[in-house]
Amino acid sequence: MLYAIIAEDTPNSLEKRLEARPQHLARLTSLQDQGRLILAGPFPAIDSVDPGLAGFSGSLIVADFSDLAAAKAWADADPFIIAGVYQQVTVKPFRKTLP
Repeated sequence: MLYAIIAEDTPNSLEKRLEARPQHLARLTSLQDQGRLILAGPFPAIDSVDPGLAGFSGSLIVADFSDLAAAKAWADADPFIIAGVYQQVTVKPFRKTLP
């Protein structure tokens, strides 16, 4: 089943985000290689594809997991949590309708 992982960044976490990004992307790439990643990306803090020093306000990941507990366990082990980038993470079942 698909799950949406919705994360909210801590204020002024851009430096921490940049430091932990390679490890974060490696985990996402692993999901992608397994055919389980639907989409992933950050929320720019301003209305721009490249927010520069304004940074990001959070992230969204939609991926396939066996159940809610597995999705939460995967999210809890994210390098962005360990590095203090994320202050809050919500994991919800997601049903893709379109496209």
